[in-house]
Amino acid sequence: MNPLIKTVHCADPSVHVWPDSDRIWIYSSHDEPGTNTCDSMKSYHVFSSDDMLNFVDHGRVLDISNVPWAGKQMWAIDAAYRNGFYYLVFCAFEAKTGVFRTGLAKSDRPEGPFVDDGYIDGVRWGQDPALFVDDDNTSYLFVGAGHCIEAYQLTDNLKSVVDGTYVDLTPQLPWAFEGPWVHKYNGKYYLTYPGLYENKWPEHMYYAVSDKPLGPYEFKGQYIENFEGNSTTNHGSVVEYKNKWYAFHHSKWVSNQDACRNIMCDYLEYNEDGTIKPIIPSKNGVCSLNNKSYDTKVSIVIDASTAELSGGRIAGAYPDNKIDGYTGHGYLTGFDHIYNGVTALMQSCTERKVKLYIRYILPENNEKLKLMVNNILIGSAEDDMDYDKRISISKCDDWTEQYIATVTLKPGDNLIDIYVGEHSGSNIIIDYIKAEEV
Repeated sequence: MNPLIKTVHCADPSVHVWPDSDRIWIYSSHDEPGTNTCDSMKSYHVFSSDDMLNFVDHGRVLDISNVPWAGKQMWAIDAAYRNGFYYLVFCAFEAKTGVFRTGLAKSDRPEGPFVDDGYIDGVRWGQDPALFVDDDNTSYLFVGAGHCIEAYQLTDNLKSVVDGTYVDLTPQLPWAFEGPWVHKYNGKYYLTYPGLYENKWPEHMYYAVSDKPLGPYEFKGQYIENFEGNSTTNHGSVVEYKNKWYAFHHSKWVSNQDACRNIMCDYLEYNEDGTIKPIIPSKNGVCSLNNKSYDTKVSIVIDASTAELSGGRIAGAYPDNKIDGYTGHGYLTGFDHIYNGVTALMQSCTERKVKLYIRYILPENNEKLKLMVNNILIGSAEDDMDYDKRISISKCDDWTEQYIATVTLKPGDNLIDIYVGEHSGSNIIIDYIKAEEV
């Protein structure tokens, strides 16, 4: 049911199905709980699913603190797969110049986390980027802001604009304001964008069609008009997944606050002439089996080996990948001394209970570790000694997922600490830390 993702405030969904993957991947901006301004946006999330019912929130995959050149306002994003790497294509004001740049961040896995790789040279004003890779592997960048949508062809390494390819598409796109996205259907290029009808808020979603990526485009009309619970803005993407077409966008259906948005998804259908059938966002959304609608389930999964890049911390332990069977970039080992441990950042838009799990190997003996959630020790202790609370971890010779506690996440940032208590150390190996909705 809509919203598709209710567990964290996210907007501007950019959705992809990568080659040789059976999962759908959502790359989104992140809204801080309780805010009344998009100026507070400073990080990004990634979600994935293989059935459109059960989603994984891969956590905070890039934050402004990890981008040396960025000053403020990390707004809408896109993603691309290129030359063996996954790229986050984002935007932020450059602190030194005050220019809105289109940034690149890079990962060897689709879920990130991503490492800053500079920004694309030659873009005039890089807000709300969308990077379309055509069938011949040529890359095109579309950006939009303040009643203007522009396009460029990019070099093979995505680092700069190809000279002479700049196109101002604005005159071809009535009511255009920001947030372009391009997808391909039956050999035609569809450019969708949020626009202000008669220059009045809120935004509606419009589209135009072309025979070439850089146009010219023929305006076709709107495909999502203003709807009840629409936030002031809208921004979206269109993707085909398992022979169905989906329109992703956002609303304020969870918070009723314009700057605290959540991801929406509705079916998209084409008429025989290639035009898009108008969409009225539905509470039922796309999550249905046997004509019955279901709420999506969202689990947070944080790769322990890259916890620091996701807003957490690693103390004493270190990442490794010599033992097969891990699920992400690697695993965390080296819990040799007192207070060695890992801290995972998990974000939530509401107060809610979750079940915590770890996936791990513990080859020798049962262990008792310490678990702290938002600076509160969780677990049990002899003689009700709060300071000595522990969680029990069972011996296992192969990768095992074990439940460790039910805890409450607060709105905003939550820190989950798993660490060695007052003894000589542990030989545990941790793959991931997981939070599952109760």
